[in-house]
Amino acid sequence: HPRVRRQRQMCIRDRIIYMRVEQLSIDIVGLAGACSYALDCIEAEFVNVKNKHGKRVAYISVCMAKYCAIQGDALQDLAICALLHDNALTQYISEEVQKYPDTDIKNDLSENKTNMHCVYGEKNITKIPFKTDISNVILYHHEHADGTGPFRKKWHEIPLFSRIIHLADIVDIIGNSIESADHRWDFICQYLSQNKDRLFDSECVNAFQKGFTKESFMCLRDDSFETKLWEIVPREKQFFDWETCKNVADFFAKIVDYKSSFTSSHSIGVAEKASLLAHYMGYDSVIVQKMYLAGALHDIGKMAVGNEILEKPDKLTDDEFSKMKNHAGYTYLILSEVNDFEEIRDWAAFHHEKLNGKGYPFGKTAAELNEPERIMACIDIYQALTEDRPYKKGLSHEKTCEMLDDMAQKGFVDSDISKKIRECFGGI
Repeated sequence: HPRVRRQRQMCIRDRIIYMRVEQLSIDIVGLAGACSYALDCIEAEFVNVKNKHGKRVAYISVCMAKYCAIQGDALQDLAICALLHDNALTQYISEEVQKYPDTDIKNDLSENKTNMHCVYGEKNITKIPFKTDISNVILYHHEHADGTGPFRKKWHEIPLFSRIIHLADIVDIIGNSIESADHRWDFICQYLSQNKDRLFDSECVNAFQKGFTKESFMCLRDDSFETKLWEIVPREKQFFDWETCKNVADFFAKIVDYKSSFTSSHSIGVAEKASLLAHYMGYDSVIVQKMYLAGALHDIGKMAVGNEILEKPDKLTDDEFSKMKNHAGYTYLILSEVNDFEEIRDWAAFHHEKLNGKGYPFGKTAAELNEPERIMACIDIYQALTEDRPYKKGLSHEKTCEMLDDMAQKGFVDSDISKKIRECFGGI
């Protein structure tokens, strides 16, 4: 009966949600930095930013912070906000295209019609555990000092973090649009001088001028700035309870799932089912939390794959399929940036590996795949087959389990885990 199934589902989830015996430690700054690369891949399609845009904005911001009396926990929070300042870009693009199919998103963004993008981003960022008050930082990070920005706020109404990130964002975009290194610094200095008290307030312009010289600004071109960024902003692991870990995971899953309407809730579904199955199979609370986080992040590499491939209704060509397969490799590379994240990275990135060695991206064999990695592979398949998508209706639990059993017989997935999936989700 539907009521019984719902009650059982809630009972299983409640047992996981209220497990607070052990806390999970996470390099939250490193995770934000890793995600910034994925966001850059999206932004590059629309406003022509260069790779590592988010990290450069963070570096410029923290260098300015020294002259704005920002330090300690506040400095770390500024760095996270800068890294994730455009966290709602996929959501904004997805929802605007959905509402207005004829919208020219690239032109819409370039004209700075970004109020909804800022609103979404402000709401999303509340899921990240900050140590200080960052209210309205993302909401107002495109405001102009003279009140001509999206919300018509003047500089004294805008949080300092917002003003710093706004200047850093514009400086990086402009700087990377000028090919000549000799002209880049002079042009930026002239631009800031001309727009002082119009686009940017005097305090932030002065902080930038004190924080950089022509020579020090050049490190943004050779990527040496990244090492300096992590020297300024320590990446210390922090312990978080289950609810906080879940919020962090959901934040990143939402960014990934908005990439394509075809998979609008896939990552959240994988996260929930992977953690449910891990709990059902007797894993402790820390592993259950890690499985949730790995499930939420398993497709983060898809941010580097174009939607013309992700949403192609016809069969992919060999070249297109090769690009599609790269997403698992990108997941591995992106999550490799996070300190002490190897276990979660592997569980996330190996979800297309097969026991017979014919999976991707690394062609792992049964001997090289542990049980959590096998769980993630099975759950990814189960979620994909059972969920509704624009081009198909989700399959039933029974039909999906039959297909998993068939894959197990062919040597693709673990037969024992397939059986556990049948048991665990049979009453839901």
